[in-house]
Amino acid sequence: CRKPRNHKPRVQFPGSRPGSALEVSVDPSVELLGTGDVPEILALIERTKPGPFLPRTVEMGSYYGIRVDGRLVAMAGERLHPPGWTEISAVCTDSDFRGRGLGTTLIRAVAAGIRERSELPFLHAVQSNTNAIRLYESLGFVLRKRSRLTAVQAPA
Repeated sequence: CRKPRNHKPRVQFPGSRPGSALEVSVDPSVELLGTGDVPEILALIERTKPGPFLPRTVEMGSYYGIRVDGRLVAMAGERLHPPGWTEISAVCTDSDFRGRGLGTTLIRAVAAGIRERSELPFLHAVQSNTNAIRLYESLGFVLRKRSRLTAVQAPA
């Protein structure tokens, strides 16, 4: 193994049970992203740094985006799928477009698809990302656990 990296303290937020505080909805400005969008997705990831995201990550679940004047400026999607649960992942908004509710719109859209499958959404955040944590709590997510995540990479 290569040297472990990314020892940032993390927090986990499970979405509340169906019918409770987490409001889900799909906005018409939200579009499904696919493998053809990967170059734009990776460019947005590079600008916003939401966490690990590789070119094939979009194959792990549904990813959605919002475009302004044809440019991808915000996205969120699904990554981990433990039984009965789905992780909302890669929630990010270009800094020029923050404060417009795009993250809220995307989280609600991703959560709607998860709830349609009778699963519960959950997400993670770096503990120091207080803006994200405040947003997640305002949407009805509740802090479940504080943890430390260590990423390792197998040697080439």
